[in-house]
Amino acid sequence: MLTNYFLGLGWSFFASGWMQFAAAFFVAFLIMLCCGRSFINAMRVMQKKGQPISENVPQAHQQKQGTPTMGGILILVAILVGSVLFMPITNPTGWIALAALVMFGALGFVDDYKKVTSQSKKASNGLSPLTRLVVEGIFVVVLAYLINKTMPPYIPEYSLAIGAGIIWPLGIWYYVFSYFVICGSANATNITDGLDGMLAKLYMPVLVVLIVALYGATRIGFMDTVMFLPEASGLYAVLGAILGAVLGFLWYNSKPASIFMGDVGSLALGGCMGTIAMLLKSELVMGVAAGMMVLILLSSFVQTMYFKATRKITGTGKRIFKRAPLHHHFEELGWPETKIVERFFIVSILFSGLALVFLKFA
Repeated sequence: MLTNYFLGLGWSFFASGWMQFAAAFFVAFLIMLCCGRSFINAMRVMQKKGQPISENVPQAHQQKQGTPTMGGILILVAILVGSVLFMPITNPTGWIALAALVMFGALGFVDDYKKVTSQSKKASNGLSPLTRLVVEGIFVVVLAYLINKTMPPYIPEYSLAIGAGIIWPLGIWYYVFSYFVICGSANATNITDGLDGMLAKLYMPVLVVLIVALYGATRIGFMDTVMFLPEASGLYAVLGAILGAVLGFLWYNSKPASIFMGDVGSLALGGCMGTIAMLLKSELVMGVAAGMMVLILLSSFVQTMYFKATRKITGTGKRIFKRAPLHHHFEELGWPETKIVERFFIVSILFSGLALVFLKFA
């Protein structure tokens, strides 16, 4: 919006993707910083008892009872304002990324609302897993179709790109692949949001990788292994706004958290992350960068499957981890929450570094 206005005034430096990135980052971060305290107070008044603490988490979490949730609402507002103000209005990629943000955010809002209003400590007090997966599947079909339409003519329709030289047409399987990428990202971020400040810290290194991938996709010659995608330039402001909003949220979410992100934030950020990776044809690179979140998601899946299998065979379910997801396992081992977050953050940086190596040389 403002980018088009400033360009109309002859301010050509606003055509720079990095200028859009910086402006959107500043606006989103400022919104979080300036409005965060008032928003937290409003959520505390409206929610009264805050987010109910699940019975399936370590006992130490009970001291967090009463902390308000749905901080993701402010994150979404900051991202939307920062993005719309500074992204090229006619470029479809930015709008697709924001559509993913809003759709998954709306789903998360319904889930959070049910939890807060019911005040049940049951793990199943939100939307049922089946309902979530079906609704997410509908979102993915729409998003995958739109993503495919943004691809330049030299890239076959419904295809997977591995670097700039290997392209696999997937046909109808493209939608299945999209489901794993986008829904997998959404559910990985959702399940990672279990300790104060952890999702924000694990999410930012992945963002850095996507930002580098974006630069490579919009600059010929910067990375020979990255597919040239001129339409992707519409993502600079979106990624800048996401980084600013997540960093600003960490100001209030670091231990002890003044507010939780909630599903409205975690699902939105994950769905948007997967969508941006697909818009950049960097799905596999993102998977490596998000390796720590993938491990957390897999720990919960493996624990559930192993428990069900052993209960069916022996009549008594057994567990691999003391408690899932992975961060709760380390809590049960006696690790302090801050140590878990910092060490997971270090591992996330290492995964992102490995992803950058693949991005440059694979």
